[in-house]
Amino acid sequence: MAKKTIHFEFSQERVKEPLLFQLARKFDIVTNVRAASVTDEGGFVVLELEGEDAVIQQAVDYLAGQGIKVEERRDI
Repeated sequence: MAKKTIHFEFSQERVKEPLLFQLARKFDIVTNVRAASVTDEGGFVVLELEGEDAVIQQAVDYLAGQGIKVEERRDI
């Protein structure tokens, strides 16, 4: 199993969407929230993903495809 930590930001339009639920439901990965801040205007999440490398990449690509800014974190 691989682990990757990502930082993603989302806009006001995405605040009420169950993004973490969708990731866990669509992909065979374990998610662990390391930090987050969400307001009515948007938010960010630092998320640790655990699973197969290819599946983690699919999850990251899925978020990016939804218009969410995603960056890999190496400092956590």
